Amino acid sequence: MKTENKDNVCEEQVFGAIFKANSKTVFNYIYYKFGNEEKAYDAVQEAFMKLWENCGKVSPVKAKSYVYTVANNLYLNVIKAEKIRLKYADRSLKATNESPEFLMEESEFKEKLDRALNSLPDNQRTTFLLNRIDGKKYAEIAEMEGLSVKAIEKRMHLALKSLREKIDGI
Repeated sequence: MKTENKDNVCEEQVFGAIFKANSKTVFNYIYYKFGNEEKAYDAVQEAFMKLWENCGKVSPVKAKSYVYTVANNLYLNVIKAEKIRLKYADRSLKATNESPEFLMEESEFKEKLDRALNSLPDNQRTTFLLNRIDGKKYAEIAEMEGLSVKAIEKRMHLALKSLREKIDGI
């Protein structure tokens, strides 16, 4: 799609179209990295606010990659801060009406799955979750990450191989 010079991200209609076309995908991308809906929502909102603040400097063609880059950088900054906080945080257990045996098995499986997913490198985990949870095709993930489809296929292969080794019965 060729854009004319008169198209400007500062125009509400253009900005709105960029937001509508990309906000959900950026949200899912960041959500899989954060694992937290609120933080992902905040990062997406902040990324689009920065796009609006810098609308004169960003062309409509580059707006999508700009938003992904800003959201990813926000993610990295939050993770860095959380690593320090998590050292001292206590996790509380949720009470449910399930049997203690079921809760224990569920907890063990969840821990095993979380450990397996967390042991994956960020790029493999993100690729895996975008494909398997969000249903994104490799070509879409490649565009989001700025890589070739072959690179995404390799990431997915390595992620699946690692998960199979770490979790019995998959």
